[in-house]
Amino acid sequence: QFVSVGIVLVVLCGLVVTGCAKKQDKPPEKPDEKAAGGLIKAQLLVELPDYCNTPDGMALLPDGSFVLSVPNFNDPNAGAFIMKISADNKVSKFFTAPPHPKTEKAGPMGICLAPSGDFYYADNQFSPETPQTSRVMRIVVKDGLAQEAVTVVSGMNVANAVAIKGDYVYVSETILVPESKPLISGIFRFKIGDEGIELKTPLEDDPHLIAKIESYHPTIGFGADGLCFDSKGNLYCGNFADGTIHKITFDEQDKVTSNTIWVKTDKMKCADGLCCDQKTDRILVADMVQNAIQMIHPDGTVETIAMNGDTDGADGGIDQPCEAIFRGDEVIISNMDWPFEG
Repeated sequence: QFVSVGIVLVVLCGLVVTGCAKKQDKPPEKPDEKAAGGLIKAQLLVELPDYCNTPDGMALLPDGSFVLSVPNFNDPNAGAFIMKISADNKVSKFFTAPPHPKTEKAGPMGICLAPSGDFYYADNQFSPETPQTSRVMRIVVKDGLAQEAVTVVSGMNVANAVAIKGDYVYVSETILVPESKPLISGIFRFKIGDEGIELKTPLEDDPHLIAKIESYHPTIGFGADGLCFDSKGNLYCGNFADGTIHKITFDEQDKVTSNTIWVKTDKMKCADGLCCDQKTDRILVADMVQNAIQMIHPDGTVETIAMNGDTDGADGGIDQPCEAIFRGDEVIISNMDWPFEG
């Protein structure tokens, strides 16, 4: 039986971009207000500083705090950061992402916590002029403080989401073969602790590639996106353009045994960030196209738990959600608010 969970929105925009609500002296109470159709209405959790104009991925920490990647794609001149939101919702700068030596920009997107306490993040550098410049980075953490970023992998096109299981870090490649039709994207896997990996050209021939995904949307050119593992070790990947969820299974030697479309429904138009509750195996999906948060139950049924129309997020509304995570009985939503073609 579905139990409603309170949704607390993270509004991730600077006042210079979309005019967010004023800062609150204290976090909002857990919402119980229902929107039309019995959906849960999101509320504002925090406002980020003005220099944070485009947020993206999140990673929850054991103490209830979480980190938030801020690539600032709407205005790259602001720099790129990893912010930290404490358990009592205080915002601070955790790390400044180093720019790529060729592009002179940084694009931190998906981020996850490693068993060591370090963080892995996808550094998305993609543009038609600079193919295979995206990276996977590891933030070295000592005594809770970020020290430096180490390049783990270089040579990806669109490094997007990251997830860890066992001894490996998994990374979605949203455009494996540029301009392919159907669009071919995929998932790479790397051993935790390895550094300085340079991928082959073409990327399809690199031995780190473990899965391919095809997208058929006529105008949206993004494929493999959000990643998460359930409690049984199955990997799930969101197909951004098609709004489908792929399920990848493994044998005891971590070899892929199947790669199938697990969820395909008209109810879900887009599958961006994913997050799985390890206690219930329910999966949150950020449905960016519909300004919605979907929840997939272990049997594959999809339930829309929050949705609203077009908004700038100033009232706590969902505005191009790119990821949602569980924190206790809350669902925290990252509003990307970065327009794209399609």
